[in-house]
Amino acid sequence: MARETAEYLVVAPHPDDAELGMGGTIVKLLRAGKRVAVVDLTSGEPTPFGTPAKRRRETRAASAVLGLTTRVNLGLANRTLEATLAARIRVAEAYRTLRPRVLFLPYWRDAHPDHLAASLVATQARFHAKLTKTRMKGRPHYAERVLYYYCTHLRTHADVALVVDVSEEWAAKVKAVECYRSQFFEGRGKRAGAVLEYVGNANRYWGQMINRQYGEPFTVQETLGIATPECIV
Repeated sequence: MARETAEYLVVAPHPDDAELGMGGTIVKLLRAGKRVAVVDLTSGEPTPFGTPAKRRRETRAASAVLGLTTRVNLGLANRTLEATLAARIRVAEAYRTLRPRVLFLPYWRDAHPDHLAASLVATQARFHAKLTKTRMKGRPHYAERVLYYYCTHLRTHADVALVVDVSEEWAAKVKAVECYRSQFFEGRGKRAGAVLEYVGNANRYWGQMINRQYGEPFTVQETLGIATPECIV
């Protein structure tokens, strides 16, 4: 997909993590006219019922549903992703190219080793991207803010700092997740769609926490400021 600068950049360990964790927020930002991009670190393959070609088709379909025009896959190693210097440089170069103001990164607690590595390398790359006197591509860049979204395999959301109301965007999120047939439906028998059901229950819970129908939770490691209390729902 076309590359352009982005105000908001979502880093995902695998294609489908951005949709699961914050698909509604992506839609909300795009509908508000914001420039949003997604960087998938790996192909997400192999999986039991997927293939690289099938996953690419599913990702294109999901991106179209969300309204994304900028989505990049760095082609790092699935299943053996590590927070190496080489990986950090690849992610930092993406930051220097896309130049986001806000980063959305995977939550740092997870049972999936790829998710743990993705969170660490994406966080490290934020600092690395601002370095000068380097052979990295692009001009130095330092994202102003980092928010962490939940695509975790642990049944915990203990550190939630804020919840985005995605009630109006929920249908689009569901449609985007449903594009990943090989991951959530094919070959799963009675468990087909179970992941989407879990995400729906979680997002309904967080919606209730803010007196809305659906919500997506986020957390931070730095103090988060707001321009005005009027933005609080």
